[in-house]
Amino acid sequence: MTNSNEANVLRLSLHGQLVGYVAGFHNGRNVLSFADSFRHNPKRPTFSLITHPNFQGADKLISKPLARNQRLHPTLSNLLPEGALRELIAHSLKVHGENEFQILSYLGRDLPGALIAEPMEPDDVPVSVLDTYANAKAVKFEHITADNRFSLAGVQMKFSMKAQADRYTLPINNNALGDWIIKTPSTIHKDVPLNEYTAMTLAALAGVDIPEMKLVELSKLDNLPPINLPNETHAFAIKRFDRDQEIRIHSEDFAQVLVKYPHEKYSAGNYEQIAKILSLYTGKGLANAQQFARRLLINILLANGDAHLKNWSLIYPDQVTAELSPAYDIVTTNVYIEGERQFALNLGKNKNWYEASYAHFEAWAERAGLPWRRVKPHLDDTLSKARSLWPEALKTLPMNDEHKETLIKHWGSLHKDFRIG
Repeated sequence: MTNSNEANVLRLSLHGQLVGYVAGFHNGRNVLSFADSFRHNPKRPTFSLITHPNFQGADKLISKPLARNQRLHPTLSNLLPEGALRELIAHSLKVHGENEFQILSYLGRDLPGALIAEPMEPDDVPVSVLDTYANAKAVKFEHITADNRFSLAGVQMKFSMKAQADRYTLPINNNALGDWIIKTPSTIHKDVPLNEYTAMTLAALAGVDIPEMKLVELSKLDNLPPINLPNETHAFAIKRFDRDQEIRIHSEDFAQVLVKYPHEKYSAGNYEQIAKILSLYTGKGLANAQQFARRLLINILLANGDAHLKNWSLIYPDQVTAELSPAYDIVTTNVYIEGERQFALNLGKNKNWYEASYAHFEAWAERAGLPWRRVKPHLDDTLSKARSLWPEALKTLPMNDEHKETLIKHWGSLHKDFRIG
């Protein structure tokens, strides 16, 4: 019988500096607390934008423990995989999929960004970490091993893998850092890797900053769990922008920035909020907002309805100052969702691609506090590049012919401001 006042504790560190602790109580309560050395350091590395000394309310936020029941605090919860991959990991660990503390414990050496979460010995846990419960006691972690024999069907899986020559390996232990994200084909949707590679290539041609990417033969992927795969030949590979060889670069998505859980990624924010944060709290504020505007237009032009809060991120190249990360997860989604015609979030009080015009972007810029005269030229440039380069480029890109026809039809159905061809 477990004691509800017993807890396992993880030590959180960032770039070699102690950030704080997460206590996972056996009754499901999780408590995030910050170390005094972190709280009182005006030059502390940025754990999340909400803890940056210049962010309103940051010092008050980190002055007291942050408790949640069952789930971790959103800043940590959003580090964990969603959907099928979480199910695979939970089954392999023999824990419930909602047991976020145990999943964090297992993945803690290779999380997104630069945060490291490591199990602590009970005797090393500061007494203050357990203060939220009377008679609380730190206990030793049970040894958990992952069993990769569990198989999943009907999904696209995403793995952090290590590039070695022209092959990619899923690390067996958490001491090896993955430096590429590999997305295998989906058994539900046809040719997703070819779709994403094409959409990302077109985005780059129109001035969007993207990481290195490629299509990789499935035969070059080593150590994958026995997942069911369709009769397709290639996976999509994109280089992790939060890794530089063995160096970790910290990052966070906008669900973390806005302190929302993954299930709120479509409902708990809008594009004005993101633009305002980029403008006010990043190092290259206006330039980041201009690039963001470019990507918003790209999502309309490429019929990507999945640009939700988790598909926009900040990166911290100097460990402290936020910048907009390179783009990722740009996919032409309307080839898979019949009748799809909407953004993931609101843009100028509109969610319909086919109604979106320069007027909506101008309203968006005004609400976000951006000077329209500094935004419109970037939209003009995006549109000019798309109109001049995309129709010819699409002919030789690997997207399947049916999807190409749907995309071309989409271009002709947009508002006259943004129509292509």
